[in-house]
Amino acid sequence: MSLGVRWTLHGDGKTPVPGAVVRPDERLSWPRTFGLGAQHVVAMFGASFVAPVLMGLDPNLAIMMSGVATAIFLLATKGRVPSYLGCSLSFVGVAATIRASGGSSATVTGAVLVVGAALFLVGLAVQRFGARIIHAAMPPVVTGAVVMLIGFNLAPVTASTYWPQDQWTALAVMLFTGLAVVCLRGFLSRIAIFLGLVFGYALSWALDLVFGQIHSPAGGAEAVDHWRLDLSAVGSADWIGLPSFHAPSFEWSAILVALPVVIALVAENAGHVKAVGEMTGDPLDDKLGTAIAADGAASMLSTAVGGPPNTTYSENIGVMAATRVYSTAAYWAAACFALLFGLCPKFGAVVAAIPGGVLGGITVILYGMIGLLGAQIWLNGRVDLRNPLNLVPAAAGIIIGVGGVSLKITDNFELSGIALGTIVVITGYHVLRAFAPAHLKSQEPLLDAGTSAYDEESGPDRL
Repeated sequence: MSLGVRWTLHGDGKTPVPGAVVRPDERLSWPRTFGLGAQHVVAMFGASFVAPVLMGLDPNLAIMMSGVATAIFLLATKGRVPSYLGCSLSFVGVAATIRASGGSSATVTGAVLVVGAALFLVGLAVQRFGARIIHAAMPPVVTGAVVMLIGFNLAPVTASTYWPQDQWTALAVMLFTGLAVVCLRGFLSRIAIFLGLVFGYALSWALDLVFGQIHSPAGGAEAVDHWRLDLSAVGSADWIGLPSFHAPSFEWSAILVALPVVIALVAENAGHVKAVGEMTGDPLDDKLGTAIAADGAASMLSTAVGGPPNTTYSENIGVMAATRVYSTAAYWAAACFALLFGLCPKFGAVVAAIPGGVLGGITVILYGMIGLLGAQIWLNGRVDLRNPLNLVPAAAGIIIGVGGVSLKITDNFELSGIALGTIVVITGYHVLRAFAPAHLKSQEPLLDAGTSAYDEESGPDRL
């Protein structure tokens, strides 16, 4: 049985001729392949290192497990879906909510492990019954609203935690990152977040050198004198060593907060599989369920040892589009590099030292982009918000999720924020649809962004 770990040499193994593409089962020379693998690692640097820091988890473990997750994904899809799995930003708001209610890192990873299990089961269901079950349960109006409330729910984290630590650095990093995203071209535009982090790091160091310590909140509510960039932990960190592992713990309140992210992950995977299929010219309808299940299994393994969840990374898909090299050999090389980085505690200490003001500038853009992906799903799915059947549940759920509205069930249990907003969107839409007059339901079939090909011709026999 083929596992997709054998590749034929493309041409002479050097630069492809103009217009040619390097297919997933092909490779360039090994030095070039490892160079491309390193480029893929750099492409996921920004988001994949920021995410664990924002979640309060070990960045070394995050990068190491991203390499393991990528290997699992490539094996599961038998080398047909070239993708890198990095730390998912969709869980940052979940982690913040769980920690705000007194949860520990073990509580966060336990809740996310359950989400990984749910994603794995969704993948198996798609394999068995076809992608239309996703469309029936989570049409774009639902998926878009949930992704939007997950992203915008993070706004208070930036406003109250990161931005106040150094507002002027945050403003400068925000402007620099925005310019990098818009003005740079090719590969540089794909690593704009990473470039913003490097700029903010250097700026914080320069400001400390010129102006000394800053008087502001440093992760707490009380303002104190502190260095913008504290590298004290870097000097004491070892060059080689294992990251810190911990076992997960499970609490129902935390699990309910995390479960809605399954919807965002399904939408991400569906869109990415479709995008890769279009780029490589290989219809990947039959691999959608496998890709979703592999993502879930990889996230379960990562969170079981204390790492963050993983998802396919659009940054790396962008690198493929720019280079026209879709070889999975490059992704195996990237996975190996990630494992090596994960075994360097000093590298993790450098990442963990990212100043709060820098994170403030980055997250203003990053969190907003996550939220606006929901709007993009609405646009791609041609959701008509003039239709009250779409408008009412989406409007109510987003306000509940963003505003942190709570519903007290018992003295010890309440639903709020992301969890309550998601429940309102999903149940509200389907309940209203059951009672709505026929003219409100007579619209085109609702499909998730990036999966319009899974319509009439796809079914259980196709997956």
